Amino acid sequence: MPIFSLCSKGGIGTFGKEAFAFVDFLHKAGQSWWQILPLNPTNYGDSPYQSFSSYAGNPYFIDPEILIEEGLLTSEEFESFDFGNSNKIDYDKLYFGRIKMLKKAFSRFKATRDFDDFCKNNAFWLDDYALFMALKNENNDTAWTEWEESLRKREQNQIEKKRKAYSETINLYRFIQYEFSKQWMSLKNYANSKGIGIIGDIPIYVALDSSDIWSEPEQFLLDENLTPKKVAGCPPDYFCESGQLWGNPLYDWKKMKTDGFDWWKRRIGYALKLYDMVRIDHFRAFEAFYAIPYGDADATGGKWIKGPGMSLFNELKKQFGDNMPIIAEDLGFLTPQVHKLLKSTGFPGMKVLQFAFDTREESDYLPHNYTNNCVVYTGTHDNDTVLGWTQTADKHDVEMARRYLHVDDNEGFNWAMIRAALMSVADICILTMQDIIGLGSEGRINTPSTVGDNWRWRIDEGCVNDWLARIVLENTKLYGRQAK
Repeated sequence: MPIFSLCSKGGIGTFGKEAFAFVDFLHKAGQSWWQILPLNPTNYGDSPYQSFSSYAGNPYFIDPEILIEEGLLTSEEFESFDFGNSNKIDYDKLYFGRIKMLKKAFSRFKATRDFDDFCKNNAFWLDDYALFMALKNENNDTAWTEWEESLRKREQNQIEKKRKAYSETINLYRFIQYEFSKQWMSLKNYANSKGIGIIGDIPIYVALDSSDIWSEPEQFLLDENLTPKKVAGCPPDYFCESGQLWGNPLYDWKKMKTDGFDWWKRRIGYALKLYDMVRIDHFRAFEAFYAIPYGDADATGGKWIKGPGMSLFNELKKQFGDNMPIIAEDLGFLTPQVHKLLKSTGFPGMKVLQFAFDTREESDYLPHNYTNNCVVYTGTHDNDTVLGWTQTADKHDVEMARRYLHVDDNEGFNWAMIRAALMSVADICILTMQDIIGLGSEGRINTPSTVGDNWRWRIDEGCVNDWLARIVLENTKLYGRQAK
């Protein structure tokens, strides 16, 4: 259940009372985990997987009602902004309205010892991020690759000059991250007190227009003009004949290895403070990644290049221990080498039930093929809902699922698939809220390789209730998965 999908006031889900109520729902339903999507600021296209920073938090998730309680905002001021209040997120209205609201709150904020400590402890990413955002404001929100050369290449005199000139705007962005962190950790601590762990999600790649690449370009495969040499994506397959062109710059793994993968140690270390367990997206790229020449129109001209493999994870284990709480998103085209890497790390992989019923071949995603060390899902944010899938999937696959799951038309496909996930031997079972409440394709979060209507779903008010919690608890108990 993404944070943005909660039914909070102000056009998008936040860390406010609805989030705390959702934790209460999970507790009553006997659950142990709440998996969310990345918490980073969204970039162009509104995807949480394309962000201005791999560390910063999304300002949209800061709850206005908490700001009101803190005396930084009035109810009248909050209500004066139009953030959109439909059942779908209006990112245009949020983009123009949220920063104005946060500037109003900042104008009343008085720095505290806690704020100073936050800035000091997070200076390793926060200083560059706040300057980056201030410079984006100065440059009409254009990408850093379009700034004047002295700023693109971070000439020291110019950088220091800008830090002084834009100190007030820099402090605004520090304040935003402070409020985000304070509210998020309050929610996380509450969840932990109820026996609920948070599973976070980090994209494997970072966006070209990000403070990560602007501040440390040497970590990436860029030329002397700071232009990517090759970019990330996926090769052509059954679902997309031209492949997927993501456009993210690729890592310079040889360079990263020379300092023991310090960049990754910092990133994983920070994620393990934010979350109790971390899902790493597109895990297979650590074994071999698909590299597409920069400027290509599609992904057909790419090729596979060897990744860092266990050399990275051996270094991470030295830093964080052998039992790092990581889930490997191992979906997609997998080779024996990828399977070997996953086994060597010891991380659980993912099993998605919607992928199980391909009538062309026997599938590893069928529950009778599972081992314990995996996480089973009915679907992910990139899938249709179960009920949507029954309307759009190949009819032979749907019929196979009906026979395999013993679907009772009175119960519905969604609960049949939920029960199959719950009764599997997978150590962890994650269910999507859209499947629990029985939504069709209107509840889909993302359709890969499309833009315009993704990341916008919000749950209707009243859907998270005690009646539903009792049903989930009953099934959770039945298959021995109730939180201890």
